[in-house]
Amino acid sequence: MRGLEKLVRPILFALDAETAHRLTIRALAAARLPVSAPDDAALNVEAFGLRFPNPVGLAAGFDKNAEVPDAILTAGFGFAEVGTVTPRPQTGNPRPRIFRLVRDEAVINRLGFNNEGHAAALRRLEQRAGRPGIVGVNIGANKDSTDRAADYVAGIRAFAGVAGYFTLNVSSPNTPGLRDLQHEAALDDLIARSIEARDEAARDHPRRPLLLKIAPDITEGELDAIVAVARRRAIDGLIVSNTTISRPRLVDVRHVGEAGGLSGRPLFPLATRVLAQAYLRVEGAFPIVGVGGIDSAEAAWTKIRAGATLVQLYSALVYKGPGLVKEIKAGLAERLAREGCALAQAVGRDAAAIAAAPVA
Repeated sequence: MRGLEKLVRPILFALDAETAHRLTIRALAAARLPVSAPDDAALNVEAFGLRFPNPVGLAAGFDKNAEVPDAILTAGFGFAEVGTVTPRPQTGNPRPRIFRLVRDEAVINRLGFNNEGHAAALRRLEQRAGRPGIVGVNIGANKDSTDRAADYVAGIRAFAGVAGYFTLNVSSPNTPGLRDLQHEAALDDLIARSIEARDEAARDHPRRPLLLKIAPDITEGELDAIVAVARRRAIDGLIVSNTTISRPRLVDVRHVGEAGGLSGRPLFPLATRVLAQAYLRVEGAFPIVGVGGIDSAEAAWTKIRAGATLVQLYSALVYKGPGLVKEIKAGLAERLAREGCALAQAVGRDAAAIAAAPVA
Protein backbone atom coordinates (compact mmCIF):
# COMPACT_ATOMS: atom_id res chain seq x y z
CA MET A 1 0.00 0.00 0.00
CA ARG A 2 2.75 2.47 0.95
CA GLY A 3 4.58 1.75 -2.32
CA LEU A 4 1.47 2.53 -4.35
CA GLU A 5 0.88 5.70 -2.39
CA LYS A 6 4.43 6.88 -3.11
CA LEU A 7 3.78 6.41 -6.82
CA VAL A 8 0.42 8.20 -6.82
CA ARG A 9 1.29 11.13 -4.58
CA PRO A 10 3.60 12.98 -7.08
CA ILE A 11 0.86 12.77 -9.69
CA LEU A 12 -1.74 14.26 -7.35
CA PHE A 13 0.65 16.92 -6.06
CA ALA A 14 1.35 18.01 -9.63
CA LEU A 15 -2.30 19.10 -9.76
CA ASP A 16 -3.91 21.89 -7.81
CA ALA A 17 -5.33 20.65 -4.51
CA GLU A 18 -9.00 20.87 -5.45
CA THR A 19 -8.56 19.03 -8.76
CA ALA A 20 -6.58 16.31 -7.00
CA HIS A 21 -9.34 15.92 -4.44
CA ARG A 22 -12.01 15.66 -7.13
CA LEU A 23 -10.02 12.94 -8.92
CA THR A 24 -9.65 11.05 -5.63
CA ILE A 25 -13.42 11.08 -5.08
CA ARG A 26 -14.02 9.82 -8.63
CA ALA A 27 -11.46 7.06 -8.21
CA LEU A 28 -13.04 5.91 -4.95
CA ALA A 29 -16.49 5.94 -6.54
CA ALA A 30 -15.27 3.74 -9.39
CA ALA A 31 -12.97 1.40 -7.46
CA ARG A 32 -13.84 -1.95 -5.90
CA LEU A 33 -11.74 -1.81 -2.76
CA PRO A 34 -10.85 -4.96 -0.84
CA VAL A 35 -12.69 -5.20 2.46
CA SER A 36 -10.48 -4.44 5.44
CA ALA A 37 -9.78 -7.15 7.98
CA PRO A 38 -12.06 -7.12 11.05
CA ASP A 39 -10.91 -4.71 13.71
CA ASP A 40 -9.32 -5.82 16.97
CA ALA A 41 -12.14 -6.13 19.50
CA ALA A 42 -10.13 -3.89 21.84
CA LEU A 43 -10.86 -1.01 19.46
CA ASN A 44 -14.65 -1.34 19.62
CA VAL A 45 -16.30 1.79 21.02
CA GLU A 46 -19.80 2.53 22.27
CA ALA A 47 -20.83 6.18 22.12
CA PHE A 48 -24.04 8.16 21.57
CA GLY A 49 -25.95 4.87 21.64
CA LEU A 50 -23.98 3.60 18.63
CA ARG A 51 -21.38 0.84 18.38
CA PHE A 52 -18.26 1.71 16.38
CA PRO A 53 -15.89 -1.05 15.18
CA ASN A 54 -12.94 1.27 15.86
CA PRO A 55 -12.57 4.88 17.04
CA VAL A 56 -10.99 6.31 13.87
CA GLY A 57 -13.38 8.26 11.64
CA LEU A 58 -13.05 10.38 8.53
CA ALA A 59 -13.89 14.01 9.25
CA ALA A 60 -16.40 16.06 7.29
CA GLY A 61 -15.06 17.96 4.29
CA PHE A 62 -13.67 15.01 2.35
CA ASP A 63 -16.97 13.60 1.08
CA LYS A 64 -19.09 16.73 0.97
CA ASN A 65 -21.83 15.27 -1.21
CA ALA A 66 -22.07 11.73 0.20
CA GLU A 67 -20.55 10.21 -2.93
CA VAL A 68 -18.25 7.60 -1.35
CA PRO A 69 -19.20 6.77 2.26
CA ASP A 70 -19.05 3.03 1.65
CA ALA A 71 -15.59 3.27 0.10
CA ILE A 72 -14.48 5.20 3.19
CA LEU A 73 -15.81 2.49 5.50
CA THR A 74 -14.29 -0.26 3.36
CA ALA A 75 -10.90 1.47 3.69
CA GLY A 76 -11.01 0.72 7.42
CA PHE A 77 -12.52 3.80 9.03
CA GLY A 78 -14.79 3.13 11.98
CA PHE A 79 -17.25 5.72 10.73
CA ALA A 80 -17.61 8.36 8.02
CA GLU A 81 -18.99 11.87 8.25
CA VAL A 82 -20.32 13.40 5.03
CA GLY A 83 -20.94 17.10 4.35
CA THR A 84 -21.07 19.88 5.23
CA VAL A 85 -24.44 19.89 3.42
CA THR A 86 -26.66 22.97 3.10
CA PRO A 87 -30.33 23.05 2.07
CA ARG A 88 -29.67 24.58 -1.35
CA PRO A 89 -26.66 23.92 -3.58
CA GLN A 90 -23.96 26.56 -3.46
CA THR A 91 -20.65 27.02 -5.25
CA GLY A 92 -18.71 28.32 -2.26
CA ASN A 93 -15.91 30.85 -2.47
CA PRO A 94 -13.92 31.61 -5.64
CA ARG A 95 -10.98 29.38 -6.60
CA PRO A 96 -8.18 28.90 -5.75
CA ARG A 97 -9.40 28.11 -2.24
CA ILE A 98 -7.28 25.16 -1.05
CA PHE A 99 -3.55 25.56 -0.39
CA ARG A 100 -1.06 22.86 0.59
CA LEU A 101 1.64 23.77 3.09
CA VAL A 102 3.77 20.75 2.31
CA ARG A 103 6.64 21.33 4.72
CA ASP A 104 4.16 21.69 7.58
CA GLU A 105 1.92 18.85 6.39
CA ALA A 106 -0.93 21.33 6.62
CA VAL A 107 -3.74 22.72 4.48
CA ILE A 108 -5.46 26.10 4.35
CA ASN A 109 -8.95 26.07 2.87
CA ARG A 110 -11.64 28.68 2.36
CA LEU A 111 -14.12 26.51 0.46
CA GLY A 112 -17.24 28.05 1.98
CA PHE A 113 -19.61 25.06 2.21
CA ASN A 114 -19.49 24.27 -1.51
CA ASN A 115 -21.91 21.37 -2.00
CA GLU A 116 -24.77 20.06 -4.12
CA GLY A 117 -27.45 20.58 -1.47
CA HIS A 118 -29.74 18.33 0.55
CA ALA A 119 -31.52 16.66 -2.35
CA ALA A 120 -28.39 15.29 -4.02
CA ALA A 121 -26.83 13.98 -0.81
CA LEU A 122 -30.12 12.49 0.35
CA ARG A 123 -30.59 10.62 -2.91
CA ARG A 124 -27.17 8.99 -2.54
CA LEU A 125 -27.63 8.10 1.11
CA GLU A 126 -31.03 6.57 0.41
CA GLN A 127 -29.36 4.31 -2.16
CA ARG A 128 -27.12 2.80 0.54
CA ALA A 129 -30.04 2.04 2.87
CA GLY A 130 -29.54 -1.25 4.68
CA ARG A 131 -25.76 -1.34 4.27
CA PRO A 132 -23.62 -1.63 7.40
CA GLY A 133 -21.51 1.15 8.81
CA ILE A 134 -22.11 4.45 10.60
CA VAL A 135 -22.40 7.48 8.33
CA GLY A 136 -22.94 10.81 10.05
CA VAL A 137 -24.28 13.87 8.26
CA ASN A 138 -22.66 17.24 8.92
CA ILE A 139 -25.19 20.01 8.31
CA GLY A 140 -24.80 23.73 7.84
CA ALA A 141 -26.49 26.90 6.61
CA ASN A 142 -26.49 28.56 3.22
CA LYS A 143 -24.39 31.70 3.04
CA ASP A 144 -27.38 33.89 2.12
CA SER A 145 -29.80 32.35 4.60
CA THR A 146 -31.87 34.82 6.63
CA ASP A 147 -32.63 32.21 9.31
CA ARG A 148 -29.61 29.99 9.71
CA ALA A 149 -31.08 27.90 12.51
CA ALA A 150 -33.92 27.00 10.14
CA ASP A 151 -31.35 25.58 7.70
CA TYR A 152 -30.09 23.19 10.38
CA VAL A 153 -33.65 22.16 11.20
CA ALA A 154 -34.23 21.49 7.50
CA GLY A 155 -31.13 19.29 7.45
CA ILE A 156 -32.33 17.22 10.37
CA ARG A 157 -35.73 16.73 8.79
CA ALA A 158 -34.23 15.83 5.42
CA PHE A 159 -31.71 13.24 6.65
CA ALA A 160 -33.54 11.77 9.67
CA GLY A 161 -34.11 8.50 7.87
CA VAL A 162 -30.53 7.98 6.66
CA ALA A 163 -28.09 9.67 9.06
CA GLY A 164 -26.22 7.63 11.64
CA TYR A 165 -25.87 10.87 13.59
CA PHE A 166 -26.01 14.61 12.95
CA THR A 167 -23.29 17.23 13.40
CA LEU A 168 -24.24 20.87 13.72
CA ASN A 169 -21.33 22.70 12.08
CA VAL A 170 -21.31 26.19 13.58
CA SER A 171 -17.55 26.60 13.44
CA SER A 172 -16.37 26.88 9.84
CA PRO A 173 -14.46 30.15 9.43
CA ASN A 174 -15.33 30.35 5.73
CA THR A 175 -18.99 31.42 5.90
CA PRO A 176 -19.19 35.00 7.18
CA GLY A 177 -20.89 35.21 10.56
CA LEU A 178 -21.34 31.46 10.98
CA ARG A 179 -19.20 31.31 14.11
CA ASP A 180 -21.56 33.82 15.71
CA LEU A 181 -23.83 30.79 16.23
CA GLN A 182 -21.39 29.71 18.94
CA HIS A 183 -22.45 32.70 21.06
CA GLU A 184 -24.56 31.62 24.00
CA ALA A 185 -28.01 32.94 23.07
CA ALA A 186 -27.75 31.98 19.40
CA LEU A 187 -26.37 28.55 20.26
CA ASP A 188 -29.12 27.89 22.77
CA ASP A 189 -31.77 28.73 20.17
CA LEU A 190 -30.08 26.61 17.50
CA ILE A 191 -29.71 23.53 19.70
CA ALA A 192 -33.23 23.85 21.08
CA ARG A 193 -34.74 24.01 17.59
CA SER A 194 -32.50 21.21 16.33
CA ILE A 195 -33.43 18.90 19.20
CA GLU A 196 -37.11 19.63 18.67
CA ALA A 197 -36.77 18.72 14.99
CA ARG A 198 -34.78 15.58 15.81
CA ASP A 199 -37.35 14.45 18.37
CA GLU A 200 -40.22 15.09 15.97
CA ALA A 201 -38.44 13.01 13.32
CA ALA A 202 -37.97 10.22 15.88
CA ARG A 203 -41.69 9.50 15.63
CA ASP A 204 -41.01 7.93 12.22
CA HIS A 205 -37.29 7.11 12.38
CA PRO A 206 -34.78 5.95 14.99
CA ARG A 207 -33.57 8.71 17.31
CA ARG A 208 -30.40 10.16 15.82
CA PRO A 209 -27.59 11.45 18.06
CA LEU A 210 -26.99 15.19 17.75
CA LEU A 211 -23.41 16.49 17.97
CA LEU A 212 -22.00 20.03 17.96
CA LYS A 213 -18.72 20.92 16.20
CA ILE A 214 -16.87 23.91 17.64
CA ALA A 215 -13.89 26.05 16.70
CA PRO A 216 -10.47 25.99 18.39
CA ASP A 217 -10.31 29.79 18.29
CA ILE A 218 -12.30 30.41 21.46
CA THR A 219 -11.48 31.68 24.92
CA GLU A 220 -12.01 29.58 28.02
CA GLY A 221 -14.93 31.83 28.89
CA GLU A 222 -16.53 31.16 25.52
CA LEU A 223 -15.93 27.44 26.00
CA ASP A 224 -17.60 27.64 29.41
CA ALA A 225 -20.71 29.09 27.78
CA ILE A 226 -20.75 26.57 24.92
CA VAL A 227 -20.45 23.60 27.25
CA ALA A 228 -23.06 25.03 29.61
CA VAL A 229 -25.58 25.32 26.76
CA ALA A 230 -24.68 21.87 25.42
CA ARG A 231 -25.17 20.27 28.83
CA ARG A 232 -28.35 22.15 29.59
CA ARG A 233 -29.88 21.14 26.27
CA ALA A 234 -28.53 17.58 26.63
CA ILE A 235 -26.87 17.19 23.26
CA ASP A 236 -25.33 13.79 22.57
CA GLY A 237 -21.75 14.83 21.90
CA LEU A 238 -19.18 17.49 21.03
CA ILE A 239 -16.64 17.55 18.19
CA VAL A 240 -13.44 19.46 18.98
CA SER A 241 -12.38 21.04 16.71
CA ASN A 242 -12.75 22.66 13.33
CA THR A 243 -9.95 24.48 11.51
CA THR A 244 -8.18 27.50 12.99
CA ILE A 245 -7.85 31.05 11.69
CA SER A 246 -4.56 31.38 13.61
CA ARG A 247 -1.21 30.65 11.96
CA PRO A 248 0.98 28.94 14.57
CA ARG A 249 4.70 28.74 13.72
CA LEU A 250 4.48 27.65 10.09
CA VAL A 251 7.62 26.68 8.19
CA ASP A 252 6.05 26.81 4.73
CA VAL A 253 5.16 30.50 4.49
CA ARG A 254 4.21 30.66 0.80
CA HIS A 255 0.50 30.67 1.58
CA VAL A 256 0.55 31.93 5.15
CA GLY A 257 -1.30 35.11 4.13
CA GLU A 258 -4.19 33.23 2.55
CA ALA A 259 -7.52 33.59 4.33
CA GLY A 260 -9.23 30.42 5.53
CA GLY A 261 -9.03 27.67 8.07
CA LEU A 262 -5.75 25.90 8.80
CA SER A 263 -5.78 22.14 9.35
CA GLY A 264 -3.14 19.45 9.62
CA ARG A 265 -0.18 18.99 11.94
CA PRO A 266 0.18 22.63 13.13
CA LEU A 267 -3.42 22.55 14.45
CA PHE A 268 -2.72 19.62 16.78
CA PRO A 269 -1.50 21.47 19.93
CA LEU A 270 -4.29 24.06 19.92
CA ALA A 271 -7.12 21.65 19.07
CA THR A 272 -5.90 19.10 21.62
CA ARG A 273 -5.69 21.64 24.43
CA VAL A 274 -9.23 22.88 23.70
CA LEU A 275 -10.35 19.23 23.62
CA ALA A 276 -8.89 18.64 27.08
CA GLN A 277 -10.42 21.84 28.41
CA ALA A 278 -13.81 20.79 27.06
CA TYR A 279 -13.47 17.30 28.55
CA LEU A 280 -12.91 18.74 32.01
CA ARG A 281 -15.99 20.94 31.68
CA VAL A 282 -18.25 18.25 30.22
CA GLU A 283 -17.63 16.00 33.26
CA GLY A 284 -18.76 12.88 31.46
CA ALA A 285 -22.16 14.27 30.41
CA PHE A 286 -21.53 13.18 26.82
CA PRO A 287 -18.63 11.86 24.69
CA ILE A 288 -16.24 14.07 22.73
CA VAL A 289 -14.79 13.46 19.27
CA GLY A 290 -11.21 14.71 18.90
CA VAL A 291 -10.18 16.24 15.57
CA GLY A 292 -7.26 18.33 14.40
CA GLY A 293 -3.75 17.33 13.38
CA ILE A 294 -3.94 13.56 13.87
CA ASP A 295 -1.25 12.02 11.68
CA SER A 296 -0.07 8.98 13.67
CA ALA A 297 -1.12 6.45 16.27
CA GLU A 298 0.72 8.51 18.89
CA ALA A 299 -1.26 11.63 17.96
CA ALA A 300 -4.53 9.66 18.13
CA TRP A 301 -3.49 8.25 21.52
CA THR A 302 -2.81 11.78 22.81
CA LYS A 303 -6.28 12.88 21.69
CA ILE A 304 -7.78 9.97 23.61
CA ARG A 305 -5.79 10.80 26.73
CA ALA A 306 -6.97 14.40 26.33
CA GLY A 307 -10.60 13.30 26.43
CA ALA A 308 -11.63 11.94 23.04
CA THR A 309 -13.81 8.84 22.92
CA LEU A 310 -13.58 8.88 19.12
CA VAL A 311 -11.17 10.64 16.77
CA GLN A 312 -11.38 11.95 13.21
CA LEU A 313 -8.78 12.89 10.64
CA TYR A 314 -8.61 14.21 7.10
CA SER A 315 -5.66 16.48 6.23
CA ALA A 316 -3.04 13.86 7.14
CA LEU A 317 -4.40 11.63 4.37
CA VAL A 318 -3.21 14.22 1.86
CA TYR A 319 0.38 13.61 2.95
CA LYS A 320 0.37 10.04 4.27
CA GLY A 321 -2.33 8.33 2.23
CA PRO A 322 -5.07 5.87 3.23
CA GLY A 323 -2.57 3.39 4.69
CA LEU A 324 -2.40 5.74 7.68
CA VAL A 325 -5.75 4.43 8.94
CA LYS A 326 -4.44 0.89 9.32
CA GLU A 327 -1.26 2.17 10.99
CA ILE A 328 -3.21 4.21 13.55
CA LYS A 329 -5.49 1.30 14.43
CA ALA A 330 -2.58 -1.10 14.78
CA GLY A 331 -0.70 1.40 16.92
CA LEU A 332 -3.67 1.95 19.21
CA ALA A 333 -4.27 -1.79 19.63
CA GLU A 334 -0.59 -2.32 20.43
CA ARG A 335 -0.62 0.51 22.98
CA LEU A 336 -3.71 -0.86 24.72
CA ALA A 337 -2.20 -4.34 24.89
CA ARG A 338 1.11 -2.98 26.23
CA GLU A 339 -0.56 -0.92 28.94
CA GLY A 340 -3.14 -3.57 29.76
CA CYS A 341 -6.07 -1.18 29.71
CA ALA A 342 -9.34 -0.77 27.84
CA LEU A 343 -9.80 2.13 25.48
CA ALA A 344 -12.46 3.69 27.68
CA GLN A 345 -10.05 3.69 30.63
CA ALA A 346 -7.61 5.87 28.71
CA VAL A 347 -10.14 8.55 27.76
CA GLY A 348 -9.28 11.81 29.53
CA ARG A 349 -6.52 10.24 31.60
CA ASP A 350 -4.19 13.21 31.09
CA ALA A 351 -6.78 15.89 30.36
CA ALA A 352 -5.80 18.13 33.25
CA ALA A 353 -2.14 18.26 32.24
CA ILE A 354 -2.90 18.74 28.53
CA ALA A 355 -5.47 21.46 29.26
CA ALA A 356 -2.87 23.41 31.22
CA ALA A 357 -0.05 23.02 28.70
CA PRO A 358 0.93 26.17 26.77
CA VAL A 359 0.48 26.23 23.00
CA ALA A 360 3.57 27.43 21.19
